[in-house]
Amino acid sequence: MKIIGLTGGIASGKSTISNRLLEKGYTVIDADIAARKVVEIGTPALQEIRDFFGKDVLQEDGTLNRKKLGEIVFADEFMRKKLNELTHPRIREWMLNQVEQAAKNGAELVFMDIPLLYESEALHLTEKVIVVYLDEETQIQRLMERDKLTKDQALQRIRSQLSMEEKKARADYIIDNRGTKKEALCQLDKILLQIKGE
Repeated sequence: MKIIGLTGGIASGKSTISNRLLEKGYTVIDADIAARKVVEIGTPALQEIRDFFGKDVLQEDGTLNRKKLGEIVFADEFMRKKLNELTHPRIREWMLNQVEQAAKNGAELVFMDIPLLYESEALHLTEKVIVVYLDEETQIQRLMERDKLTKDQALQRIRSQLSMEEKKARADYIIDNRGTKKEALCQLDKILLQIKGE
């Protein structure tokens, strides 16, 4: 079974690629889904987040207030590192359980969709990496539009990650998403043929 990492920058269009892989019937193990699962009501991670960040980061129904927590961690590197300490090991464990399940189901090719693949040192979990690339200017615009952020807020989130240029330099395969969706999906098809041929 081959495990391929899929990553990119915030608002680079990685979800479009991930969704197409799912449509094609591939197993995609999504770190964002894992991140939501490990902080559901009743989980140790949610309790630890509440203990450390205070009850203000919870909604009235007891679920995590992602927007509120995001405001805290994107403005303070220490807080961001603390959140990562509480969640990353659990996210990794959840994802590895999914990989095990995929192997039992006979999957030959599995994609691990991890936004912070390089930053969280999860590279060893994958054999090759696809990076969905976007230049910073376009990234800022898309993020501002998507999440209704100011330019400063968008930059804060972008700068909390490794730069797109650095990710691109470390990639095995690159999908340049500065064009149309159709162009990006065509690049994906070519990469899939390459991966299968290796």
